Amino acid sequence: MTDNRGVSRSGLFRTKSVERSILDTDEPDSRLRKDLTAWDLIVFGVAVVIGAGIFTLTARTAGNVAGPSVSLAFVLAAVACALAALCYAEFASTVPVAGSAYTFSFATFGEFVAWIIGWDLILEFALAAAVVGKGWSLYLGEVLGGLSPVATVGPVKVDWGAILIVVVIGILIATGTKLSSRVSLVITSVKIAVVLFVVALGVFFIDTDNYTPYVPPSESASTGEGLHQSLFSFLTGAGGSTFGWYGLLAAASLVFFAFIGFDVVATTAEETRHPQRAVPIGILGSLAIVTVLYVAVSLVLTGMVNYKELAGDESTLATAFALNGMDWAKNLISIGALAGLTTVVMVLMLGQTRVLFAMARDGLVPRRLSHTGRHGTPVRTTVLVTVVVAALAGFIPLGALEEMVNIGTLFAFVLVSIGVVVLRRTRPDLERGFRVPAVPLVPILAVLSCLWLMANLSVETWIRFVVWMAIGVVVYFTYSRRHSVLAEPAVPRR
Repeated sequence: MTDNRGVSRSGLFRTKSVERSILDTDEPDSRLRKDLTAWDLIVFGVAVVIGAGIFTLTARTAGNVAGPSVSLAFVLAAVACALAALCYAEFASTVPVAGSAYTFSFATFGEFVAWIIGWDLILEFALAAAVVGKGWSLYLGEVLGGLSPVATVGPVKVDWGAILIVVVIGILIATGTKLSSRVSLVITSVKIAVVLFVVALGVFFIDTDNYTPYVPPSESASTGEGLHQSLFSFLTGAGGSTFGWYGLLAAASLVFFAFIGFDVVATTAEETRHPQRAVPIGILGSLAIVTVLYVAVSLVLTGMVNYKELAGDESTLATAFALNGMDWAKNLISIGALAGLTTVVMVLMLGQTRVLFAMARDGLVPRRLSHTGRHGTPVRTTVLVTVVVAALAGFIPLGALEEMVNIGTLFAFVLVSIGVVVLRRTRPDLERGFRVPAVPLVPILAVLSCLWLMANLSVETWIRFVVWMAIGVVVYFTYSRRHSVLAEPAVPRR
């Protein structure tokens, strides 16, 4: 049964209907401006996925895990990512409301699960933005000729470079989503131009002998010990290997994380003019573009030098150019990485503010955070996110927590994929601007691929994730459940 507020069931699993979620977008005090087009969403998707990883992750994975077959690893990862992307596209075209996986879960699994996924997304976006902000600061130091972006104030180290980029991005987001899209387009164009130039130049230095063997012979490797080993290794006692077919699959798990971020496109559905059409185009279009770029870079990189020369933790795309006598490429790549990370921080913070905004509108966090300003943006939420991310990036070492971003993202992918099947059964009447083909096969494959990737994360990452979720459960029962708009008595409509 659904009451006059669009609420069904009761207790932990009371759901908020799709109609109610869409109706809430017209509230004058919390209305987002609809400025975005399909092109804007593609720009956001490419902006957040193409970061420094294309300049560093590709080389390290080729040298240490997969050899020349890293290009195939990117294709396998893209396929796994596309399965989840199809599910996001259907949900976003059916429920064009801010909040992404949080809003989707509210319509299918109920309030408690929605809170859990919202709490998870808060961790994912805030931590990811802070980590990327720190990376931006490091590249800033290189571009400035070695000037350190870290200052020491008494016993405290302050990363002023990271704070600077977070604050500037926060001001930009508060000013307007359309302006953010335009700035993102300019900067994204710069980094794509750098990538294309590197690929075009590197083609002339390819030696096809470097592609042989395409899948190098397997070598034994340590998978870590204790809490540092993967959950799969911990539970099964299995060893590991690099190169060979096992190495190829391991590389696919590793480079999958280079695609993380396309789901942020779904958080902007409420600010899109024709979301039923534009959001699926934005999600799938951006994924297709970045896949082509990743594969092109990996083919050029492994063709320029033998994969063995890329072994170690310090190898980057610049390494291949340096080995071919082009040291100047390092500066060009640093500029491309700086531009790349700028837009990544921007889109991650944009996604964070929209998820928190949606949760505030539902009363699960203080409702005053859902107030929108004269630019049609959630200014209070943006200020809060900016302060928190700046504090994390500027004062706290985050290197050990990077995998938390991965597990949080994959958890969201799993719930969204399951949710597509659930909503197809519970609400077959809903208009869907995009439909996932071969349901339930595609969502099931998406879930299995994400669970496999999660199993390859370390035990300590799983422990931290469980602790964060436990804190979220406490917050829900002590605050969110009582303050939820669904907890309020129904008021008959006249």
